[in-house]
Amino acid sequence: MRRVQEFPFGVAPSWAIWPVAAMAAALLSGCLATTNNPEPPPPARAGPVAKPVALAEMGGRWLLASPGASACGMTFSGAPGAIEGTIAPEGGCPGSFFTSRRWAFDQSALIIRNHNGEPLARLALSGTGRFDGQASTGEPISLAR
Repeated sequence: MRRVQEFPFGVAPSWAIWPVAAMAAALLSGCLATTNNPEPPPPARAGPVAKPVALAEMGGRWLLASPGASACGMTFSGAPGAIEGTIAPEGGCPGSFFTSRRWAFDQSALIIRNHNGEPLARLALSGTGRFDGQASTGEPISLAR
């Protein structure tokens, strides 16, 4: 005949409670995962980015100029079909454009950024296949072939 072990004072030893505690923890973890405050939806993406110039036309050497300052050559590159890429400036760039490292289309504007990711200029395509705009310091600049 099998004997049932009785626990003194009605308290089970810790080894007997462990399976019950594990089951309770598993059940409660499901309650904790569900909250009354669901995560907010991700922000809506802006509409498609308009590329004023095909990337094949964007890649290559451009001349950056500012009235009353020197001009410099800049080589733009990027993957085919991309809306952003890298810049390799040559010497003699006006202002701080010698720090230019990245370009990207943002809506219908071309943004030139420095090595820290800070915007240096915002340019718009003019009808002649060149870009005109302003440096972040306010000076007018142009980018042409």
